[in-house]
Formats: sequence, structure tokens, C-alpha cells
Amino acid sequence: MTESFIDQPWLSFTTFLPILGALFIVLRRLLSRGDETALVDNAARWVALLTTVVTFVVSLIVYVFYDTSVEGFQLVEEIAWLGSGISYKMGVDGASILFVLLTTFIMPICILASWQSVTKRVADYMIAFLVLETLMIGVFCALDLVLFYVFFEASLIPMFLIIGIWGSEGERTFMGAIVKNRIYATFKFFLYTLLGSLLMLIALVWMYMEAGTTDVVALQTYDFPIGAQNWLWIAFFASFAVKMPMWPVHTWLPDAHVQAPTAGSVVLAAILLKMGGYGFVRFSLPMFPVASDFFAPFVFTLSVIAIVYTSLVAFAQEDMKKLIAYSSVAHMGFVTMGLFTGTEQGIEGALFQMLSHGFISGALFLCVGVVYDRLHTRQIAAYGGLVKHMKWYAFFFLFFTMGNVGLPGVSGFVGEMLTLVGAYKVSTWTAAVAALGLIFSAAYGLRLYREVVFGTVHNEQVLTMPDLGRREWGMLAVLAFMALWLGVNPTPTLDVFSPAVDSVLGRYDAALAAAGR
Repeated sequence: MTESFIDQPWLSFTTFLPILGALFIVLRRLLSRGDETALVDNAARWVALLTTVVTFVVSLIVYVFYDTSVEGFQLVEEIAWLGSGISYKMGVDGASILFVLLTTFIMPICILASWQSVTKRVADYMIAFLVLETLMIGVFCALDLVLFYVFFEASLIPMFLIIGIWGSEGERTFMGAIVKNRIYATFKFFLYTLLGSLLMLIALVWMYMEAGTTDVVALQTYDFPIGAQNWLWIAFFASFAVKMPMWPVHTWLPDAHVQAPTAGSVVLAAILLKMGGYGFVRFSLPMFPVASDFFAPFVFTLSVIAIVYTSLVAFAQEDMKKLIAYSSVAHMGFVTMGLFTGTEQGIEGALFQMLSHGFISGALFLCVGVVYDRLHTRQIAAYGGLVKHMKWYAFFFLFFTMGNVGLPGVSGFVGEMLTLVGAYKVSTWTAAVAALGLIFSAAYGLRLYREVVFGTVHNEQVLTMPDLGRREWGMLAVLAFMALWLGVNPTPTLDVFSPAVDSVLGRYDAALAAAGR
């Protein structure tokens, strides 16, 4: 390929292509005033699917251009934006390129998952998902702190709408008033994540005044005063901890998952939660290394509490979605634990765990969506005996349950094992307590599978539920292939992460040595 072809703004094209699809849907709707709603909705589905597939193909082109053996950012684009050191700057490295691919890979699956289940305001729904895709890709590509903050915060808006408009029915009493469950979950999700980011915004302004730039590459090598690092670290931690989410600011996640439509839960678990872990790698560790080392025991404590406590809470759940949501909090505990070990195994394991969780947890929410579309309930007690007439469903559900448990040969095992090795190097007690999470995840995962697939049939309607259709089979099959491929052959993925991790650790170790730590 010619150099001029490679030098095109491929990252911007990848990022904003979904917006073009959304605009096309808007234009199609404006020009079809006399058409039937069904025709407009069907067109919106196909445009959204085609847009997300093309975006995935373009992201593969980006990956072809990316040199996995080179340290530093590649495919960098930069133009003047707000002036005074604030620019539109995009680029990827080993810590971000695979999450761009994860995002573009998951989005067509989300559109397919919504093909039949979403029947109201379909065009608006597809527009929301396409806008969300642009914002999520932007988070992983932004190399300017202001630009990152814009993408990071703006992603709340389409997710707010997806849960609030297309979420589950049902009501609850809140502050003396009757409100929709989905409205309650939506505002809880929005307020938690927005308030958590206000401190990061204040820190961002201070960093700009101190360093005179918001360029991420420059800030990663800027020596912030050690006294200020602690406060900056806390400010960024407040935002990223809520986004992951970490215990005890995790309570918004189960509510959001339960009320979200199936595709909303998939994108929330597979991608949105990863923004917090990515933020720690991109900002906290390289920019505030001394503070990261100082607060590591604090993070370890929160992580092991999350792993143990939320696993026990998951075991007690009677709602399938809520059980998997608490499982996600527990698995993110391994991620935060691994990131702050300051070891190669810990950080690479955390990145690998985030990638693996995107496939496995997303697939588990799809499995819940499959039976929910047939019986319209998420209660575990409503099912049982599915193995008798839903054999393909039983097979895929078992595969992803085993992946979630951390069975060797599936991707979940690799990430958890590496994070435990990294934790063992710096804190034996942390690794020992975290290892209990592997036992607990087997307990609640196998309990869920046993009662839904092998349990006694308590509802005659279960006996009439058909097995997976071709669309459902295809979605679960590609996710199973990715989870199996990463589990059997993790080396290529770890090789992509390695240069970025080496860069972070080089900065981290040098700063600690200079500080006498």
C-alpha cells in the first residue's frame, strides 16, 4: 500500500462513520413522511447494521496499518481545535487498538440483538446506538485530555436514552412518588457517573494551568509535583472507579443492567465498563505514578472486597440479569487489582481480562435476552429443564458460564491468572483473598446454569420455547469463537499489549526510583 493511502485519517473515519449512518437514518425518515412506520423502521435497522459492519471493516484496516512491535502511538492525527495547547488529536497504541476493535465488533451484534425485540421508535433507537459507537471509539482514540473528556462524558447521553426509553417496564416507589423502574435506573446511572467525573474536570483544568497543554503524550512525561499527584489521582479515580464500577460505587450497575434492553446490557458490560480501566492505564499510572504506588494498597482492598462481596451477593440473586451484573463487578475487581500491581503480568492480565470480559459477559446477557424474548421474565425460578428442547442454547450457555468461571482454555482463565500472578508478586494476601473469587464465581455461575437448564420445569410455557434461531445462533457462535481463540492462543493479544505496558511501566518505575520509592 502507498504511504499516502496509509496517511489518511483512518481513525477519524472509523470514529465518525457511525454518525454518518445516524444522519442517513434521520434523512431517510424526513423524506418518508408518507411511508408506513414499518418500512421506516426496517430501513433504520438495515442502515444501522450496514454502518456498524462497515465500521468494523474499517477498524480492521486500521489494525492492518498498526505495527504491533512498535512502542508509542501510531496513526496519529492532529489539527488545531480550541487553541492554546488544546487540539483535536487522535492516535492508538497497544492499550487502545484492541478496544477499538472490540467496540466495532460488538456493535453489529447489538443491532442484531435488537432486530425483533425493539419495536417502538426503532429509528431513534438505532440512531442512539450509532451515536454511542462514535463516542466510545473516540474515548479509546483521543490523545487530548479535553477531547477525551468530551467523548467520555457525552457517551452518557445515548446510554441514558437507551435505558430510559427502551428499558423494562415496571414501577417502584421513590421519595414518595411512583416512578418507572427504568427512569429510576437511568437517573441513578447518569448522576453517579456524571458526579464522579466533575472532580476529573477540575483536575483537568488544574493540569492545563500547570503544564500549559492537554496533550496526553506530553502529560504522560510531565513531572507533576508529588504533593499534587495525590489530589489529581483521587480526582481521576473518582471518575474511573464509578465507570468500572468499583465497590462501593457499584450500585448503579445492577439497576442499569436489569432495566436496559438486551443490547443496552451487552454494550454496557462489553465496552462502557472498560472505559474506567482504560482510563487508569492511560492517565493514572503514567501521569501520577507516585500517587498510584501510594494508593495501591487502598485499591487492593477495594478490589478484593468487590471480588468477594459482590460474588456472594450474586449467589443470592433471583434475577438472571442482576446476577450477571454483580458478576461483572467481581470480575472488574480483578482488573483494578492487576492494574495497580505495577507489574507486567498484572497490567497485561488486566487488559486481557477487560477484553475477554467484553466477549463473555456480553454473551451471557445475550443468553438472558434469548429466553426473556420468549417468556418475558428474568426470574431464575420461572425456568428449568431447557436442556430438553433448547439444546443449542444449553450448549452456548454452558460455554459462556464456564468462561465466566475461568475454565482453562477459555479467555477468562488467562486474564484472571495473570492478574493473580501480578498480585502475588506485590501482596500475597491480596492474591490469596482474590483467589476465593474463582471459587465463588463457580458457585453462583453453576447454580444459575443448573436451575435454568437442568432444574425442574415450573412453568408449562417453558416447554413450548423454541431453540436458537439462525440470528441468535450466529451471534453466540462468533462470541464463543473469540472467547475460545483468546483462551487457546493468548500470545498474539498479549504481544499487542506488551509495548504499551512496557512504556507505562518504564515511566512508572523511573518515577518511583526518582522519588526513592
